[in-house]
Amino acid sequence: QTFISKLNALTGKRFRLPTEAEWEFAARGGNQSRHTQYSGSSRIDDVAWYLDNNGDETYPVKTKQPNELGIYDMTGNVWEWCQDWYGSYSSGAQTNPTGATSGTDRVGRGGSWGNLAWGCSSSFRYCNAPDYRGIFLGFRLVLSE
Repeated sequence: QTFISKLNALTGKRFRLPTEAEWEFAARGGNQSRHTQYSGSSRIDDVAWYLDNNGDETYPVKTKQPNELGIYDMTGNVWEWCQDWYGSYSSGAQTNPTGATSGTDRVGRGGSWGNLAWGCSSSFRYCNAPDYRGIFLGFRLVLSE
């Protein structure tokens, strides 16, 4: 959040972390979704660096195929922080849910190079304390208009 605040001050723009719903919509290919298990493919090796193919390191962006929206690396490589607090969602249909209003952990999505394939599916959720730092974790920003 400190980095984002400084970036916004430097650029005069409004960057932020995506909500979990925004992240999942983008990972699943938006309105162009082919309903794949991972972001862009049901074959994980096509789109992700994960435990079975990584060599124990993070890889440069764009070394695997993009998803339907042309977005790279939403599956595997590094977990991505979301703005939402980690918590349960109601079981009913929702449009752009915002998740829990408070909590102790923030949501992470996408899996990392340290995960087995099932931990990289577009539906898998993860959480950690907001001050957590580690080699498996990164972020992707949204530019708000």
